[in-house]
Amino acid sequence: MPDPAPAPHITGVAARDMAARYNRADFRAWARRAHSTGGCAQPVHLRGRVTHLDPQTGEILHHYSTAREPGGVLRVACKTRRASRCPACAETYRADTYQLVRAGLVGGKGVPASVTSHPAAFVTLTAPSFGPVHTRRTGKTGAVVACRPRRNGGTCPHGRPVSCTVRHSDGDPRLGQPICGDCFDYAGAVLWNAHAPELWRRFTMAFRRYLARSAGLRVSDLREVLTVSFAKVAEYQRRGLVHFHAVIRLDGPNGPNAEPPAWATLDLLKAAVDHAAGAVTVTSPAAGDVPAKDHVWGSQIDVRPITTSGELTDSAVAGYIAKYATKAAECVGTLDRRIRPTDDLADLPISTHARRLIAECLRLGAVDEFAGLRLAEWAHMLGFRGHFSTKSRHYSTTLGRLRADRIDHNRRQDDDVTTGRLPFDDDQVLVIAHWRYLGQGMTPGEALLTAALTGKPLPALSTYERSSA
Repeated sequence: MPDPAPAPHITGVAARDMAARYNRADFRAWARRAHSTGGCAQPVHLRGRVTHLDPQTGEILHHYSTAREPGGVLRVACKTRRASRCPACAETYRADTYQLVRAGLVGGKGVPASVTSHPAAFVTLTAPSFGPVHTRRTGKTGAVVACRPRRNGGTCPHGRPVSCTVRHSDGDPRLGQPICGDCFDYAGAVLWNAHAPELWRRFTMAFRRYLARSAGLRVSDLREVLTVSFAKVAEYQRRGLVHFHAVIRLDGPNGPNAEPPAWATLDLLKAAVDHAAGAVTVTSPAAGDVPAKDHVWGSQIDVRPITTSGELTDSAVAGYIAKYATKAAECVGTLDRRIRPTDDLADLPISTHARRLIAECLRLGAVDEFAGLRLAEWAHMLGFRGHFSTKSRHYSTTLGRLRADRIDHNRRQDDDVTTGRLPFDDDQVLVIAHWRYLGQGMTPGEALLTAALTGKPLPALSTYERSSA
């Protein structure tokens, strides 16, 4: 019987490195630190010290130095949102986003429970078509049907078949790839991605104008009676275009603490979305061989009411938005880092479609008319440079507040440093800290041990790049 294949992450080098780390005298301290970072896959390495002083007497109340840490280095969590870089930290970000979104639907985190009575909908805005791509379609019975069947077949102007009769599986690498790469409008696709944030901004403006006009008000007067609150996340489709999912809620003039006016109904919200999605456009100028383009939303606009029970619940929406808040363009087959000047596109481990999108970003990034879009800098994101997760001021709490609450909670678990003069005298403590950044990441062996100790999943082994000073 043949020997089983080794696990994909365990190479000979990784196994030896893991054994070396395990056999070190400071392994237990290193393991405790791995647990304290939550299993971070790319911890930040710091060297330094913190001293707590009594400002009146100069007495040293407490002193900490990284000299007592394994290797003389303190490892702290990277706190990235991207699951492709660090699944552990991305899970924390996902959980925070879930709480943020759900609080805006059912209350909590400073939002009153009465917010459940406010009209709210889950809105999806998509990109238009830039050429036919392979897709997975299902029929009325739920069975998978042919991708793009054509009764008479035929070919495109480049001599390639326009029909695809394959019933694609969910993991088929052809999904999202153009039927004909030469027919696909790559320039239009990357320019649309680059203008998507502005398209969303104009959508929100048109949305408010429609509400004001429906109520017989000026836009400047709308805020006196109604507030539009939203939480939004961007998601990449496999074809390389972003689309937006948003929770849109109608509140009173003071946000979730006030009831919206009686005329602010779910039907009005849906009508405002349909109007705004079709009314806005962003124009990019003609440059070189690229004509002027009007960038608009696609025809697939979806507006569904959110309820505490039923088909689309608050928990389902919060989970859906939180899930995509930790992702980027990985589903397209691109990189999760910036394109370096030394990179050769032909050698990068990316799909053919992603390679052509990146190449188009680099080409258009050198055109003066598109310099403000910074396409070359955001080529790995296929031109999109907006925030993946955003919200309006009144929707609910903030990620910063959730992080601050977590820090305060962790601090309360430790003994506070005090002068001992409470409650009668001033108990201020002077804190002097000095930190130096040394690098980030782990060796392959350390990564395997961290995953084994904490139960956190491993990203691709190639992401473990360690730098030190």
